[in-house]
Amino acid sequence: MRSVGHNGGVRPTERSTSQDIPVAISRRFPARLTASLALALAASLTLAACGGHGDAPAKKEGGASRQTVSAATAASVALPRTVVASGTVSAWEEVPVGAETGGLTATALYVDEGSYVRQGQPLVQMNDVLLRAQLRQQQAAVQTAEANAARDDAALARAQELKQRGFLSQASLDAALADQRASAAGLASARASLAETQTRLSQATIRAPVSGLIISRSVTKGQIIAAGTELFRMVRDGRLELDAQVPETELPLIRAGQSATITSSQAGPTTGTVRIVTPEVDPQTRLGLARISLAPGSGLKPGMFARAAIEAGARPATVVPTDAVLYRSNKAGVFVLNPDASVRFTPVTVLSRRDDQTSVDGVAVGARVVVAGAGFLNDGDKVTVAAPRPAAAAPVAAPAAPAPAQK
Repeated sequence: MRSVGHNGGVRPTERSTSQDIPVAISRRFPARLTASLALALAASLTLAACGGHGDAPAKKEGGASRQTVSAATAASVALPRTVVASGTVSAWEEVPVGAETGGLTATALYVDEGSYVRQGQPLVQMNDVLLRAQLRQQQAAVQTAEANAARDDAALARAQELKQRGFLSQASLDAALADQRASAAGLASARASLAETQTRLSQATIRAPVSGLIISRSVTKGQIIAAGTELFRMVRDGRLELDAQVPETELPLIRAGQSATITSSQAGPTTGTVRIVTPEVDPQTRLGLARISLAPGSGLKPGMFARAAIEAGARPATVVPTDAVLYRSNKAGVFVLNPDASVRFTPVTVLSRRDDQTSVDGVAVGARVVVAGAGFLNDGDKVTVAAPRPAAAAPVAAPAAPAPAQK
């Protein structure tokens, strides 16, 4: 710019700076306006100085690099459905063993708790000396009745012959017939008494009514046994079952014949089969009962606690890779890819989980979800998909193939 000298001439000077402007203004304007003008001019210069940087964030946002991720497609597969229940081991059928005859002393015990017996095997022997004496007496009475019956039969035959010849009256024939009938009745009574004594004698030896396992004994040697007293309790055929308590919501899934895996902390794992599902639900606990027959040799005992995993068939389910499921604010979810390459966090409900895939509810079949890199995303971010991942497959015995390498 140019300046005017003392002699009125014009001479070139150096370019004025921002610090010189307030000084020049103060020389030409009154002092009241000097401060206001100086502040306004300083603000304008500041904005002008920063104007070159105002477009920097826009340029950065417009040219920001997208995160590269891998994606997979949610698929519908048939997954095995398992119902888990627990309960107490009990006998399939408990059989109490008691004494049919009473007043006799136990003289011998042949079995103890834990013994497996066959049907008809002796368990207890009671004192039968008196019964054997009665048996001999009844046998003698039968022999006497047989002799009397034979005599009266012969007398009746002679009376009938004499009556036909006219040498005997009808009254005498009737008397012979009555004697014969009385002796026959006496013989039948003696034989019945003998059979009763024989039955009581056989009952003096208590035998196993069925084959099975003795689980309790309540008789000792020398004890006078009363009729009807329970002496043993046994498990019929040694068969045990688990009374599994099933929630009422899962009870319709259980059917007779379904297989189950039984585990217990007191014994090793074993297998079983659902025998019956009771039609009643406890109104207090809302639990039903599924009786599961246990395999022989399970090592479980009545009264033990055990758990059962019942295979309730297969059901269609939506599965995604397990790595795609994240937890935000203690809620499970997946990042779903939108058509514009942005992602949105979709909450899901985890139904079952495996190492390679997870069954979820809340994602539509066919939706593409982010797998690798999902943990670094936020809702609304835009991504670049490196390579499509094949749809989740049904569970197989062999381990799943590794995921494709990320670019």
